Amino acid sequence: MIAENKEFSLFVLNSLQRHAKGDWGDLSEEDKKENEYSLDRRLRLLSAYEQHGLPKIWIITEADRSVTTILFPEEY
Repeated sequence: MIAENKEFSLFVLNSLQRHAKGDWGDLSEEDKKENEYSLDRRLRLLSAYEQHGLPKIWIITEADRSVTTILFPEEY
């Protein structure tokens, strides 16, 4: 889908940049606080992003920070 849709490709790239900066996107305040707690304790991080007309994506960084995965919620 990324290779076929430039708008979606830019959305994913922008979302990944936001995730890396600690902008957790479209999460509840409780989930954002959980990420802040997890950041300090080196636990798994989750963010979610939505943009009108595009599918929602989740970005998950593993606790050891070795892998970051971008996926659709239904793939979890």
